[in-house]
Amino acid sequence: MITAKNEATPSPWHAITASYLGWTLDAFDFFVVVFMVDTLAQHFGVAKSAIIWSITATLAMRPFGALLFGMLADRFGRRKPLIANVIFFSVMELLSGFAPNFTIFLVLRILFGIGMGGEWGLGASLAMESAPQKKRGLISGILQSGYSSGYLLAAIATRTILPTFGWRVMFWIGGLPALLAFYISWNVKETEAWKQNKAPGIRAIISAAASSWKLFLYLAVMMTLMHGLSHGTQDLYPDFLKSVHGFTTATVSYIAMFYNVGAIIGGILFGHMSEKWGRRRAMMAAMGVSLCVMPAWAFGSTTIALALGAFVMQVGVQGAWGIIPAHLNEMAPNALRGLVPGFAYQVGILLAAPTNTIEYALRDRFGYSRALASFELMVIVLLSVALLLGREEKGKSFVAQTSAVTTNA
Repeated sequence: MITAKNEATPSPWHAITASYLGWTLDAFDFFVVVFMVDTLAQHFGVAKSAIIWSITATLAMRPFGALLFGMLADRFGRRKPLIANVIFFSVMELLSGFAPNFTIFLVLRILFGIGMGGEWGLGASLAMESAPQKKRGLISGILQSGYSSGYLLAAIATRTILPTFGWRVMFWIGGLPALLAFYISWNVKETEAWKQNKAPGIRAIISAAASSWKLFLYLAVMMTLMHGLSHGTQDLYPDFLKSVHGFTTATVSYIAMFYNVGAIIGGILFGHMSEKWGRRRAMMAAMGVSLCVMPAWAFGSTTIALALGAFVMQVGVQGAWGIIPAHLNEMAPNALRGLVPGFAYQVGILLAAPTNTIEYALRDRFGYSRALASFELMVIVLLSVALLLGREEKGKSFVAQTSAVTTNA
């Protein structure tokens, strides 16, 4: 029997497991391209910039996926759109392994971006609405750590599977998440929160979303800064280790694995602590950890100092991120929980796209270490201000007796 006290479905861990695995496998499917830029460029006979462009195209399509699947989730429930989404992005990933030329490969990666954009919002709303209210922060951290888990798995596969079986097998393995659709179909139930707050139609969803534009604008700005925090500390760091410190590719890959373990620990730890400290206070505490370790992360002179600095940096960065699924879903109007969190998340990553370009330009002027440190210092300050000016609704009931879309707008 579902109660307002814990707001959990009869088997909440099935929904939580499905959401976590969906985000993990989705991240894996994305990062295999990141790790195979040289390999793919050589096979298709194109410049590395063309493969990097395919990654950019994937990211650019994510807001469209979040918009499409988010509206479907608020209209038809979390479960069925999630099943469709998992099958869609898995098939696109599988077909990428059969691409005969770069043009078809690019089209498939664009389509994959739509699926990737929809998965986070669907999985987050399903997991947060299914989770016991008092464990929402912990579940949030577990869910968000799926991104780091997928990154870690992709790094391991690149070191073990790619050299032996080739690049196509990497994509074929990435098609296996389609099997997750069967698990969702058999074990995951629709959430009571959606049943109580389901929208009567797409037009009603659009109207409610339009009336919530101020909230969406705030969340989009916050998520832009959050993506600047994560991508600014991750994307160029391997290149920084190679070009400044002369590390080999193998050494860099092991350091990447190490700091992704820190990311997983941080997400779960600070997600859990947000139940005691509050969402915003816990996020600021996590960023404080990153701030303290920044000297070792950016200016360390030994392998151990840099590795430990990167590890603790990601404990803090992903510690802040581990709170995001709970924070965004609690902030969102009840009838728009499928759309608003996921769309704000993906718009944020689109707006944060220049992060690497800015850091690289700063590198040419001030040096790599100062570029990374100064950019992240600015992001942490701005994000702290955004959190202080915002609000939170920790512990918000998702099954309150409000059913009209306009009531929640």
